[in-house]
Amino acid sequence: MAKQSTMLELGTPAPDFELTDGNGKTWTRQDVAGPAGLLVLFISNHCPYVKHTRDELVRVAADYAGRGLGAVAIGSNDVERYPEDGPAEMAAVAERHHFGFPYLWDEAQDVAGAYQAACTPDLFLFGPDLRLFYRGQLDDSRPGNGRPVTGADLRAALDALLAGRPAPEDQRPSVGCGIKWKPGRAPGLPLA
Repeated sequence: MAKQSTMLELGTPAPDFELTDGNGKTWTRQDVAGPAGLLVLFISNHCPYVKHTRDELVRVAADYAGRGLGAVAIGSNDVERYPEDGPAEMAAVAERHHFGFPYLWDEAQDVAGAYQAACTPDLFLFGPDLRLFYRGQLDDSRPGNGRPVTGADLRAALDALLAGRPAPEDQRPSVGCGIKWKPGRAPGLPLA
């Protein structure tokens, strides 16, 4: 069943993190942030919504990397129930789809909780001050709705950020597979 993002309050500071990629390398928020800002993508390997948008997410990150944007993907699903979302497959997906950014494993799900991520894909764009500028959908394409994947909403937000304009007023929630929380974890709520 599709789930919407929680739409974290604009201006929220980007929570810090220290996570490893599928090859065991450790990354922090500061390692991945660029001088123009940071795009944080909560994704998973098995979700049809992510598979539908993955190539465009990779293109968007590549298109804006030369303009100072940092990007990172984070996988937070419970790999006990969804082993295809584990670190070995994350590394394979990142290589196969030519990710130009780290794909990190949030094993404890603390980072997803801190960002109040709710679904995959769930997108968070932070400005150079690492305060939330945009959160929501990539565009209005969904698996099976016949609309092309263009990245229009995220690209408009990125263009506004880089031009020094205000954040877009019309920010629509991302829609995707709900994050697969471990037993005892509350979905979409910050975790201690």
